[in-house]
Amino acid sequence: MSAEALQRGANVTCIEQSSRACALIGQNLQQIAKNQSFKVLRGDVVQRLKSLAGQQFDRIYFDPPYASNLYKPVLEEVASDKLLHPDGELAVEHSPNFELPQVMNLEICRQKIYGHTAVTFYCPSPSEKGNQ
Repeated sequence: MSAEALQRGANVTCIEQSSRACALIGQNLQQIAKNQSFKVLRGDVVQRLKSLAGQQFDRIYFDPPYASNLYKPVLEEVASDKLLHPDGELAVEHSPNFELPQVMNLEICRQKIYGHTAVTFYCPSPSEKGNQ
Protein backbone atom coordinates (compact mmCIF):
# COMPACT_ATOMS: atom_id res chain seq x y z
CA MET A 1 0.00 0.00 0.00
CA SER A 2 2.81 2.42 0.78
CA ALA A 3 4.36 1.89 -2.65
CA GLU A 4 1.00 2.58 -4.31
CA ALA A 5 0.57 5.75 -2.26
CA LEU A 6 4.08 6.90 -3.13
CA GLN A 7 3.43 6.33 -6.83
CA ARG A 8 0.32 8.50 -6.54
CA GLY A 9 2.36 11.38 -5.10
CA ALA A 10 1.87 10.91 -1.36
CA ASN A 11 4.54 11.36 1.28
CA VAL A 12 4.72 8.07 3.17
CA THR A 13 5.64 6.96 6.69
CA CYS A 14 5.87 3.21 7.35
CA ILE A 15 6.27 1.43 10.67
CA GLU A 16 7.65 -2.11 10.76
CA GLN A 17 8.96 -4.29 13.60
CA SER A 18 11.43 -6.35 11.55
CA SER A 19 14.75 -4.72 10.66
CA ARG A 20 15.07 -6.95 7.60
CA ALA A 21 11.60 -5.94 6.36
CA CYS A 22 12.43 -2.26 7.05
CA ALA A 23 15.49 -2.48 4.84
CA LEU A 24 13.52 -4.12 2.03
CA ILE A 25 10.67 -1.59 2.31
CA GLY A 26 13.18 1.26 2.21
CA GLN A 27 14.92 -0.14 -0.88
CA ASN A 28 11.61 -0.62 -2.70
CA LEU A 29 10.33 2.85 -1.85
CA GLN A 30 13.64 4.43 -2.89
CA GLN A 31 13.17 2.99 -6.38
CA ILE A 32 9.68 4.50 -6.66
CA ALA A 33 10.16 7.90 -4.98
CA LYS A 34 10.47 10.93 -7.19
CA ASN A 35 9.97 14.18 -5.28
CA GLN A 36 7.96 12.70 -2.44
CA SER A 37 9.48 11.90 0.90
CA PHE A 38 9.21 8.67 2.81
CA LYS A 39 10.29 7.31 6.17
CA VAL A 40 10.57 3.73 7.32
CA LEU A 41 10.47 3.58 11.11
CA ARG A 42 11.58 0.40 12.85
CA GLY A 43 10.09 -0.72 16.15
CA ASP A 44 6.95 -1.41 18.11
CA VAL A 45 4.03 0.19 16.27
CA VAL A 46 2.40 1.71 19.38
CA GLN A 47 5.67 3.24 20.57
CA ARG A 48 6.53 4.54 17.12
CA LEU A 49 3.06 6.08 16.79
CA LYS A 50 3.70 7.93 20.06
CA SER A 51 6.85 9.39 18.48
CA LEU A 52 4.66 10.87 15.71
CA ALA A 53 2.53 12.89 18.14
CA GLY A 54 1.94 16.39 16.83
CA GLN A 55 1.76 15.23 13.21
CA GLN A 56 -1.42 14.54 11.28
CA PHE A 57 -1.92 12.18 8.36
CA ASP A 58 -4.55 12.30 5.63
CA ARG A 59 -4.54 8.53 5.20
CA ILE A 60 -3.39 5.80 7.56
CA TYR A 61 -3.32 2.15 6.52
CA PHE A 62 -2.98 -0.42 9.30
CA ASP A 63 -2.39 -4.07 8.37
CA PRO A 64 -1.27 -6.07 11.42
CA PRO A 65 -1.06 -9.84 11.67
CA TYR A 66 -4.74 -10.78 11.97
CA ALA A 67 -4.23 -12.78 15.19
CA SER A 68 -2.37 -9.96 16.95
CA ASN A 69 -3.64 -7.93 19.88
CA LEU A 70 -2.61 -4.69 18.17
CA TYR A 71 -5.97 -3.43 16.94
CA LYS A 72 -7.24 -1.70 20.06
CA PRO A 73 -3.93 -0.15 21.24
CA VAL A 74 -3.09 1.17 17.76
CA LEU A 75 -6.57 2.62 17.20
CA GLU A 76 -6.49 4.22 20.65
CA GLU A 77 -3.05 5.71 20.00
CA VAL A 78 -4.11 7.17 16.65
CA ALA A 79 -7.19 8.67 18.33
CA SER A 80 -5.52 9.97 21.50
CA ASP A 81 -2.64 11.66 19.68
CA LYS A 82 -5.00 12.93 16.94
CA LEU A 83 -2.74 11.51 14.24
CA LEU A 84 -5.60 11.43 11.74
CA HIS A 85 -6.41 14.69 9.94
CA PRO A 86 -10.03 15.84 10.58
CA ASP A 87 -10.91 14.97 6.96
CA GLY A 88 -8.71 11.87 6.88
CA GLU A 89 -9.38 8.15 6.94
CA LEU A 90 -7.83 5.24 8.77
CA ALA A 91 -8.10 1.94 6.85
CA VAL A 92 -7.74 -1.18 8.99
CA GLU A 93 -7.25 -4.58 7.36
CA HIS A 94 -8.59 -7.58 9.29
CA SER A 95 -10.41 -10.87 9.04
CA PRO A 96 -14.09 -10.42 8.13
CA ASN A 97 -14.91 -12.59 11.16
CA PHE A 98 -13.19 -10.17 13.55
CA GLU A 99 -15.16 -7.33 15.08
CA LEU A 100 -13.01 -4.24 15.45
CA PRO A 101 -13.21 -2.26 18.68
CA GLN A 102 -15.09 0.98 19.09
CA VAL A 103 -12.69 3.80 19.92
CA MET A 104 -13.39 7.23 21.35
CA ASN A 105 -13.05 10.04 18.79
CA LEU A 106 -13.16 7.64 15.81
CA GLU A 107 -16.18 6.20 14.06
CA ILE A 108 -16.52 3.51 11.45
CA CYS A 109 -17.55 5.20 8.21
CA ARG A 110 -17.56 2.18 5.88
CA GLN A 111 -16.36 -1.37 5.36
CA LYS A 112 -15.37 -3.45 2.34
CA ILE A 113 -15.05 -7.24 2.29
CA TYR A 114 -12.86 -9.02 -0.25
CA GLY A 115 -13.13 -12.79 0.33
CA HIS A 116 -11.05 -13.56 3.43
CA THR A 117 -10.05 -9.92 3.94
CA ALA A 118 -12.01 -6.98 5.29
CA VAL A 119 -10.99 -3.32 5.32
CA THR A 120 -12.80 -1.10 7.78
CA PHE A 121 -12.48 2.66 7.43
CA TYR A 122 -12.52 4.94 10.45
CA CYS A 123 -13.06 8.70 10.31
CA PRO A 124 -12.72 11.23 13.10
CA SER A 125 -16.05 11.54 14.89
CA PRO A 126 -18.02 14.72 14.07
CA SER A 127 -17.23 16.14 17.51
CA GLU A 128 -13.50 15.68 16.83
CA LYS A 129 -13.66 17.46 13.47
CA GLY A 130 -14.70 20.63 15.24
CA ASN A 131 -11.97 20.31 17.91
CA GLN A 132 -8.95 19.99 15.64
